[in-house]
Order: sequence, then structure tokens, then C-alpha cells
Amino acid sequence: MDAIIIDDEKRARVNLALILREYCPEVNLVAECENLSQGVKAIRKLQPLVVLLDIEMPGHSGLELLDFFDENEVNFSIIFTTAYNEYAVKAFKFSAVDYLLKPIVPEELADAIARVKRQEAKMHNYGILKENINHVHLGKIAIPSGSSLIFIEIDKILFIKGEGAYSEINMEDGKNYMVSRNLKNFEEIFPENSFFFRPHKSYIVNLAHVTSYNKSEGGSLFMKSGQSIPISPEKSSFILDKIKLVKR
Repeated sequence: MDAIIIDDEKRARVNLALILREYCPEVNLVAECENLSQGVKAIRKLQPLVVLLDIEMPGHSGLELLDFFDENEVNFSIIFTTAYNEYAVKAFKFSAVDYLLKPIVPEELADAIARVKRQEAKMHNYGILKENINHVHLGKIAIPSGSSLIFIEIDKILFIKGEGAYSEINMEDGKNYMVSRNLKNFEEIFPENSFFFRPHKSYIVNLAHVTSYNKSEGGSLFMKSGQSIPISPEKSSFILDKIKLVKR
């Protein structure tokens, strides 16, 4: 398995190469590049199966790599190496893209390489990752819709209903979006101090759109759109504190 490292820090490249040599003997490191321009040239020339790519580099971010290739040219997998903070990392999880946090843990690198063997490059997921990192601080998230991405404003979400491996996003304007992400993915991408709360195993609600709380029959939340959202018994003791926090 041929691989290329793209990282502007020499120490990081050397460290990654050493870990690959010791823990991933099946990997043949064919190039080490210090910027995205060199990396693009090396990929075109050497056709690696996997690219170990740093994100924060001068000139071009690692997230821009796929901008240099047509879709039919992407026959390699990407493992991002990043020192991003915890909140940004949630975007990686939501996008189902492989990533490693620096400093690199050898066993985690070996696991990532093993996953590359089992999967083809997921071009669409890389696009979701890039858009979510670019838009998350603008109050938007990108969700997949066929071969496209739809940008939705987080504060316009009423609630999200989980249906197994899928989730239905219900918006303030009445539109619904079905996406192939479970509720856990949404919990991870929303900040802990946000208005979003999971009162039930099948729902995440935006408390900013809740109009009333009914304690009877186990408890339920009423949305301004008219829907009623059930509350699990174990969550009922938290709901009033959460609502008070939102109003504050």
C-alpha cells in the first residue's frame, strides 16, 4: 500500500514515517511533502492508495486538497492528521471521515490504515466535512442530499427525530430532511451549551422553539409548530433546569 505524507512540520513528518515503519509494515511511504502544492504533484505522479494529510498548513489548508482533483481522479483515501480543538473534531465525527489527533497514537494509526484497506475513498463525506468546518461557526451545518449538500441554519431546526440509522430534521419553515446520520452524530456536533436537548431516545429538540412543558403522562414538550415531543422518565428531572438555562 503506497502512502504519501503531507505536513508542513518536519518533525511531524519524521514522527509519522517512523510510526508507519514500525506499526504498519504493509505501507510503502513513497513521498513526504511539506505543503499542499508538493502533495498534489506527488499524488498525480505516484498514485498512492492513502494520503496522510495535515489540515493546518500555510498557504492552503489540507481541506482544499480535493479542490485540485476532478471527482474521477480521486482514487485514494485520506486520513487527516489534526491538532484541531474538540469542537472542530465533532465535525469530523459527523462527516464520517477518518482522522487522527496529534500527537499521533501508533495503534490508532494502524487501525486507520486497516480501515483504508476495507473501504474506498468517500468523496462525498470529505465534502460534508469541509463544509461543516467552514460553516459551523456561521451557525449552519451541511447535510447530504443525494449528490448535493444542503446548508441549514441550526437555530431554524425545531427538532430531529431518530429512526434507526437515519434522522429526520424538522425545520421552522415546515420542511423536513431525512439524512443517513443517527441522533448520536447530531449530539456530538451541537455544542454542549446550546439550546439542543435530547429528552427522549428518539428525539433532539431545540428548546428555543418549545412553547410549553406538560408534566402529565410521563411528560412532554410542545413545539410552536404544534408537535408534541415525549420525555423519557430519566430525563424529566433535567428538563426544567435545561429550560431555565436557555431562558437565562
